[in-house]
Amino acid sequence: MSDKIVAGPFIGDCQSRDFREAVCIHTDKIYDQCRDKDCLEDLRVYLMPSGQEVIDRSINVKIRKAEIVWVYTDIEPVPFNRGFYTIDLKYFFKISLDAFTGVGRPCTVEGLATFDKKVILFGSEGNARVFSSKFKNDAADPQGWRKTNMPKAVVEVVDPISLSAKVVEVNDKTCAGYDDDICAVPSEVCNIFEDHLIFGGDRKRVFCTLGVFSIVKLERNVQLMIPSYDFCVPEKECIAASEDNPCNLFERIEFPVEEFFPPARFDGGDCGCGSED
Repeated sequence: MSDKIVAGPFIGDCQSRDFREAVCIHTDKIYDQCRDKDCLEDLRVYLMPSGQEVIDRSINVKIRKAEIVWVYTDIEPVPFNRGFYTIDLKYFFKISLDAFTGVGRPCTVEGLATFDKKVILFGSEGNARVFSSKFKNDAADPQGWRKTNMPKAVVEVVDPISLSAKVVEVNDKTCAGYDDDICAVPSEVCNIFEDHLIFGGDRKRVFCTLGVFSIVKLERNVQLMIPSYDFCVPEKECIAASEDNPCNLFERIEFPVEEFFPPARFDGGDCGCGSED
């Protein structure tokens, strides 16, 4: 193929083009992806000892905030379906609750909720063993390093929408099926709490409902040839910190018009109204 483009500067008739050369880059290519809108009902919230004491005396709870702290991913090939992989996901949520124990102000307690999910995506095949000069001491993954060129799972998720929370007696029928303790929580997740989490010996339990939007991708490292226009040289100069007069600094800040006049839902464009013939 004499007309095949190779890496390097363009010569001859190609000099009139805007880009200067074709370059090879090593990047992550998305082979497959999916998006999901999950309503996670009745997730048990595991609490610290001090928080469990408050819940055992509470008559009602209200969810204040929920944030995602980590998503564990594991990839395995789908048997008899080449190029497809199952992605096991485990979400870890930090839940903040207002516990009402009487007529006074509610007490704020924090806990952990988890959710498991599995998706199947196409990730193509790769039999080459890939090694890199990037090295971290004692950071080898015994499960991953023996495998061949597996795709990489990427999960994008926003903080969940807090929908509802309830407190239930342990002997209530609602708690049926929630007696099993969860698996060991990773130390990175446990460290965000001030004390250890307890998984038994409670009189009351908290269940919450969350709304989660997520995107799951399967990516592979590939080499791509792309047109190059020029190097990305920063044009903006760095502004060093200074001991300026605070009022002078304030004068350089633009007036926040949108804070006083929030934008309308539809800003121009098609209003979505039907037209008559």
